[in-house]
Amino acid sequence: MKDKSLIKNIGFQVLIAMIFGALVGVAMGPEAIMFKPLGDIFIHLIKMLVVPLIAVAIIAGGANLGDSPSAGKIGIGTIAFFMITSAVAVSLAIFAGEFFQPGVGIDLSSVESMFSNQYADKGALPGAMETIVGMIPTNFFQSLNDANILQILVFCLFFGIAVSKLDTDKRLSITNGLDAIIQALIWMVNIVMYIAPLGVFGLMAEAVGTYGFDVLTLVLKLFLVYIGAILVYGFIFYPLMIKTFSKMSVRKFMSAVKKPQMVALSTASSMATLPVTMETCEEDLGISKSTTSFVLPLGATINMSGNAIYYGLVAVFFAQVYGIELGFSAYAAIVFTATIGAIGQAGVPGPSFLVVAVLLAAGIPIEGLPLLFALDRIFDMIRTALNITGDAACAVIIDEINDKKDILKPIKI
Repeated sequence: MKDKSLIKNIGFQVLIAMIFGALVGVAMGPEAIMFKPLGDIFIHLIKMLVVPLIAVAIIAGGANLGDSPSAGKIGIGTIAFFMITSAVAVSLAIFAGEFFQPGVGIDLSSVESMFSNQYADKGALPGAMETIVGMIPTNFFQSLNDANILQILVFCLFFGIAVSKLDTDKRLSITNGLDAIIQALIWMVNIVMYIAPLGVFGLMAEAVGTYGFDVLTLVLKLFLVYIGAILVYGFIFYPLMIKTFSKMSVRKFMSAVKKPQMVALSTASSMATLPVTMETCEEDLGISKSTTSFVLPLGATINMSGNAIYYGLVAVFFAQVYGIELGFSAYAAIVFTATIGAIGQAGVPGPSFLVVAVLLAAGIPIEGLPLLFALDRIFDMIRTALNITGDAACAVIIDEINDKKDILKPIKI
């Protein structure tokens, strides 16, 4: 019976798919690209659900919190948590990179043909006012079409608060409808998850077959340091936050988040994991629906602690590869760019060009970035699992410090 349940476990299936995909990639080489459509179909299905999922969830969150005296406290506390933890994450990454020095002694002569400058124009970050103005959509339907997550978030939160100000009968009819739509989207995500192992197999086979293990060995030390930093943050830092700022048992929290972590590993998407994270927080951790429906969609959009660790390590790695001595100003630029730049990074799978901005801000060459693309999928899966752990930890803490009697109670269908 135990073996049967293990075989049905999505995390186990994804792990087997990753290993099998890597072996097929090694055996077939470049011909393994034939499996790429499996991964593309999976990613397209995930992206198909991202925009409606976050839009409905944020409207529901705004509608639940709009009448609450503690709404402002929740909003400020949530954003502060994500910004501070992201800054701590990138600082940890810089320390780990300087301590273990994963880029020292690497000979790039055999892979210089992979180098490219094609990403040099993709690292510009907008200024503060430009960012604020850019958050406000002039055409919401265009924002939906472009999947501009930050603009969708602003409009839907504003609309959700407006819904909370309606007469009770009107408000209840809308919130009940939103709950029904969320349940339908959850069903769709669960159906898509059935093909997650196939999608992960296709992505791994194509990546390993295209880049080969020669490239993987060059960045192996970077990958191991990255894993270590993720484990420290996920199994030490976040549990310490839970223990310090809430009354919840750390063991209960870590046990409950295993399920969304597995989904995050398979999808590499905070958005696709959102319904599972919400279900876990509400049913297993006992967090109020008002808190989860606001904190978790926001976290899936702007909480990128896993990404911050990646950006910091990659910056130190390439600085060491090129023999560049980083000073205080370079470190400050890395921390600032990785922390601020994470806002508006959509929680969907795929390589992030924010790493280009981080490298440029610290004056580090970006030509060698293609070296990382062979492992990009694995990097993405692991950092997403950390991101959603941070989302859940924030929800626990915000719900704890909030006066629950002030929160508008969710409507039962």
